[in-house]
Amino acid sequence: MIALRYKVVGFTLLLAALTYFDRVCISTLAPSMMRELGLTPMQMSYVFSAFTIAYAAFEVPTAWWGERVGTRRVLARIVAWWSLFTMATGAVRSYAALLAVRFLFGAGEAGAWPNVARTFASWIPLRERGIIQGIFFAGAHLAGGVTPLLVLWLEPLLGWRMVFVVFGSLGFLWAAAWYLWFRDEPAVHPSITPRELELILAGRRPEGKHTSGWRFWRRALANRSVVALCVAYVSNSYGFYFLITWLPTYLEQQRGFSKASLGLFAGLPLMLSVFADIFGGITTDWLTRRFGLRLGRAGIGVCAYLVSGLAMLLAPGATNPVAAALLIATAAASSMFTLAASWATCIDIGGSHSGVISAAMNTSGQIAGVLSPVVLTLLVENFASWSLPLYVMAGLYLLSSAAWWWIDPRRPVFD
Repeated sequence: MIALRYKVVGFTLLLAALTYFDRVCISTLAPSMMRELGLTPMQMSYVFSAFTIAYAAFEVPTAWWGERVGTRRVLARIVAWWSLFTMATGAVRSYAALLAVRFLFGAGEAGAWPNVARTFASWIPLRERGIIQGIFFAGAHLAGGVTPLLVLWLEPLLGWRMVFVVFGSLGFLWAAAWYLWFRDEPAVHPSITPRELELILAGRRPEGKHTSGWRFWRRALANRSVVALCVAYVSNSYGFYFLITWLPTYLEQQRGFSKASLGLFAGLPLMLSVFADIFGGITTDWLTRRFGLRLGRAGIGVCAYLVSGLAMLLAPGATNPVAAALLIATAAASSMFTLAASWATCIDIGGSHSGVISAAMNTSGQIAGVLSPVVLTLLVENFASWSLPLYVMAGLYLLSSAAWWWIDPRRPVFD
């Protein structure tokens, strides 16, 4: 019989997949949208960034909301909202309408992953958090990896507008099922067994005092680990938004990939990330059990981001297109190897505020995500070089490796 906490994880896996279906499909559909709506590359960059600006702006407030009213209600609202505006993307007829719809889409999706982290803090024992976080991100990246292939198959059959409608409609089913079945606390779920409840409660770390207002932010922003987590997460999101915005265009226009191979190589970084997510989760849990939280979390961050930086440094100079694509995929997957450690650290140090701490980390990443497509376009237009954006990403990965030296998951922010 499947343990109840793993059924909760199953629901979050479906949520992760839906987020990436709806985020990634626009990058594959971008050429068709640009042609029909008459958009320039810079305008399309602003469309990509409109989502991320709203996502960053509403991330922390939505995480606070989840801590106040529970993730059952908040996640149901989030998924229903973003599904509506995914479908609305297929109805736009102008640049202004597209900007508005994508902004509202981002506002609606904000807070999804911090609220999942808060759910895990309540439902998942400490010894399982790394692998559970890894499996969660694997579900997201698997969906993102297959999305280009799925979109390239569906678009000729349905057109780009109906692809958004089909993808968006799936979320409403999830939101209804989650709201009816899930409970914020394991103790009040009708299907929980005494044995599993004891296991979950025994596996929680003490959550500390609940702090609010200026006292919360004074403690959080003065905490070395919180600040370093935010710095480290910049490169992860900056590189990720390159993958889901301009990577298909780069591979097609600069590396000469055909339509037949584009779907495979555009999705390859996220497909490799599936394995990186899972093994990153297994590794951080194993190292934590064997050597303690500091090495189990921070050791992952230092080493994995170093590999990402070196791989991305080599990619622009690769003369073989496939080798360049593989190096980019390796850099991306290695950065995703850190996700389980990153989000588990937010739970480790955040306690009852794990949702907001993870939201603060994710917000720093989303700010980088806002800049990623725009900076790339500016560099390409002003310097006629696609190598410069890749070198920028390499530098950010190396900065993240250095930042992880300053993170100590053994010390909660709120005692």
